Amino acid sequence: MIQPTRDLNHRLVDYSSIQSLPEIWSIAAKEFDNIVALKDPHAKPEVALTYTQLDREIKLFAAGLQALLGEGVSAISSARIPPRIALIADNSPRWLIADQGIMTAGAANVVRSSQAEKEELLYILSHSGSIALVVQDVKTWKKLRDGIKELPIQFVVLISDEAPPPGETLKILNYSQLKEIGSNHSLKPIYPQKETLATLMYTSGTTGQPKGVMLCHGNFLHQITNFHVVLQPEKGDRILSILPTWHVYERTVEYYLLSQGCTQIYTNIRHVKADLKTYQPIHMVGVPRLWESIYEGVQKQFREQPDNKQKLVNNLLNLSQRYIEAKRIAQGLSLNQLNPSPLEKISATIQSTLLSPLHGLADKMVYQKVREATGGKLKTIISGGGSLAMHLENFFEIVGLQILVGYGLTETSPVTNIRRSHRNLRRSAGQPMPETEVRIVDPETRQPLPTGERGLVMVRGPQVMQGYYQNPEATTKAIDSEGWFDTGDLGWLTPQDDLILTGRAKDTIVLTNGENIEPQPIEDACLRSPYIDQIMLVGQDERCIGALIVPNLDALKQWAISQNNTLIVPEAEETAARSKDSEGIRTGIDLYSKEVQNLFRQELNREVKNRPGYRPDDNIGTFRLILEPFSIENGMMTQTMKIRRPIVTEHYRDIINEMFA
Repeated sequence: MIQPTRDLNHRLVDYSSIQSLPEIWSIAAKEFDNIVALKDPHAKPEVALTYTQLDREIKLFAAGLQALLGEGVSAISSARIPPRIALIADNSPRWLIADQGIMTAGAANVVRSSQAEKEELLYILSHSGSIALVVQDVKTWKKLRDGIKELPIQFVVLISDEAPPPGETLKILNYSQLKEIGSNHSLKPIYPQKETLATLMYTSGTTGQPKGVMLCHGNFLHQITNFHVVLQPEKGDRILSILPTWHVYERTVEYYLLSQGCTQIYTNIRHVKADLKTYQPIHMVGVPRLWESIYEGVQKQFREQPDNKQKLVNNLLNLSQRYIEAKRIAQGLSLNQLNPSPLEKISATIQSTLLSPLHGLADKMVYQKVREATGGKLKTIISGGGSLAMHLENFFEIVGLQILVGYGLTETSPVTNIRRSHRNLRRSAGQPMPETEVRIVDPETRQPLPTGERGLVMVRGPQVMQGYYQNPEATTKAIDSEGWFDTGDLGWLTPQDDLILTGRAKDTIVLTNGENIEPQPIEDACLRSPYIDQIMLVGQDERCIGALIVPNLDALKQWAISQNNTLIVPEAEETAARSKDSEGIRTGIDLYSKEVQNLFRQELNREVKNRPGYRPDDNIGTFRLILEPFSIENGMMTQTMKIRRPIVTEHYRDIINEMFA
């Protein structure tokens, strides 16, 4: 058994001998029995399933699918690429039941959100060759119905309890009807091997058609049997789940935490603030945008305090900033001083020791209240899906909430690197997972580079995909003959093998002077400003870089009021928008005023120049304020809340051209 470090009397369940994901649930049912596995407090009625009930539901779902598939089941066992069943649905306990039910029946699933565009979903159904379709509800079915007439779909399952629409040519069942069929059918045991395809996960396809990433059971099992190096949960530990459950990052961590008897509670953006307090999670998985929203919520509360209290809080934060920076140097965990001299370590140790009582006082006065807003029990936050801005790193360390940043892609199942609690090197993506190799190569020659030099990040390990489905050309381009996967990311390695990411190779902005600009670190620095909610750099083939900025209107309005209301547009004028300032009229603030423009210019200049590694070419020469936030709904962000740069660039093409005219 794997022995964790947290509790000598606690053991983690060992899954190293199993060959496929469905084998987890029978073991978990025996180990955890009546512990609640899945809880959805926002479903009507509320849902709570124990591990025993979850195992039973998965088997009933699988038996129902096998009954509908009929004779086709007998040929599944030996197939390396089994039949595919599409699962087009979103977060709920039934998603996991359907996901694992499909695999237990012997098929591989093809997953995507029900909110995805119709054309994208139809392409995925066609390209994957799916023979059956499991959908969120009748609404999702109706969106797809007219486009699948020529596809080999044999039947449709709704995971809702809605009555199937009458008069359909295809056989359609709801969740209860499928379970009833399953209860009258003996489940035929299927024995997938580690090499057997488990799922097809289609990339977002911001350029060209999405590619089907082939992940086998062994890819996922590598993550499940090795994630203990990061986290050793105890049975019954509460997890708050907010990310898309079909996304590889959330999906893989869920598999691991559920394999160890945790209780997963489903939440969403609307309820997350209240659910943090109500359910007091022990662990949470999220993306930088989520932590940014929590940070901004706290900052908003700080800004609403009287001036004297704001000054006190800022002084305490500055003091604690000095404390954590000294502590990092003393522990050898400062990226700016990776190899401090003995004298520097002693000096930093003395400084952190002297500041420790004051930091402790600040903790009792301020930071403890921040932790209470997250439920007060949160021990570990796993962050992935993008870099974490340094101001967030600092803030969460100061308030005593541990964030462990990881790195990976859909093609790597996904985790290749992740920080450990004993080596939480801020600004890094952590050390490699067990059995994982990371290499930095020259982007042109593909020759390995020395430690500390920046280049293209290549990875190799058991979590790397089998390839892109029915796309050998793309597979060969992504994975070389020695099994090294090209991540498309740029970075470097420390002597201790911490991966430091510097940007995406394809996101690099090349200026006319030949300088390469990596936008992400500069954007992260700018987000420190309380007046900037979102930002995206532009400037390919221009003399300088520019920025599209979504302002934080709450903070901006408070600032405008502090300027003696001179920037607030009179209410009477709101019906007579000036063509130049229609946005300003809508916000109640003159966004084009000299004062507002100067404010943002000062904010950009300060944050860019204060960031580590600043160069003159990093300066933002021009910018425009835009009101429409980048969001999933308008297609400008992915489901894991990363900006889709090509989409935003095209949408604001005229504004960008005008910026550089």
